[in-house]
Amino acid sequence: MAMQVPWLKPAVWGAIIGSVVTMILGFSWLGWTLGGTAERVALERANAAVVVALTPSCVASFMQQPNAAAKLAEFQKTDSWKQRQLVEEGGWATPQGDKTPNSGLASACAEALMKAKA
Repeated sequence: MAMQVPWLKPAVWGAIIGSVVTMILGFSWLGWTLGGTAERVALERANAAVVVALTPSCVASFMQQPNAAAKLAEFQKTDSWKQRQLVEEGGWATPQGDKTPNSGLASACAEALMKAKA
């Protein structure tokens, strides 16, 4: 005794197609993200906030060294590719508690030092 349910097959296909369309719209237009993507974006934003917050401190540390005006003039004459390296070697781009310099902070600090006036 087989039961005839003529609407079952179209209903299942409608549910499957509806789910796929919902996922496509959600991820492309509604801003849905996977957990890994959300973590990556959060990490990028946190790093950017650290750079923005610590750049003035980096510049101030550079300016507090002895004979800062002459060193700033010398720094501004060096090649742009070497300026970040100089900031990293000087220790001004190493946040307190870290062992290695933050490359984003070093770049932002070097850029700010280029605009600074002695």
